[in-house]
Amino acid sequence: MVCGLAPIESGEIFWNAAPIHAQREAYRQDLCYLGHLNALQESMTVNENLRFTAAMGGVAPDAEQTREVLARFGVGGRGQQLARHLSQGQKRRVALARLALRQARLWVLDEPFVAMDEAGVNMLADLIAEHLSKGGMAVLTSHQQVAIGAIPAQVLELRA
Repeated sequence: MVCGLAPIESGEIFWNAAPIHAQREAYRQDLCYLGHLNALQESMTVNENLRFTAAMGGVAPDAEQTREVLARFGVGGRGQQLARHLSQGQKRRVALARLALRQARLWVLDEPFVAMDEAGVNMLADLIAEHLSKGGMAVLTSHQQVAIGAIPAQVLELRA
């Protein structure tokens, strides 16, 4: 519902003091959603995947920005490689690199720590903490507890 992918059964979701349905385009520009699947086009290179998804968010990163982001996410030097040739962990890192290329204030992340080693988990936790410290927001699901900077988290635990 927060991403606009499912209907709201009752009530409304507000962003910048207005219902999200009344400002769809502006809201989409402020939103970066990463699902539990990596959503990479397997027949495209890593760079092509990043440029494509950045363009959908209204951003056009240059080659240097893309190189820096890939290096930060531990997949430097993989820009010309086809996505299908990456390991699951590398694919996850490329998918998450989208966060650093977008100007979105709200990140909605579905299981972002899946297929990540300890270094990857720490790197992503640091990136989220940096985003929050700059006034951004993050909503995420996780089966594991991960400390995200000094900003206290609001936890909603769902049980059957």
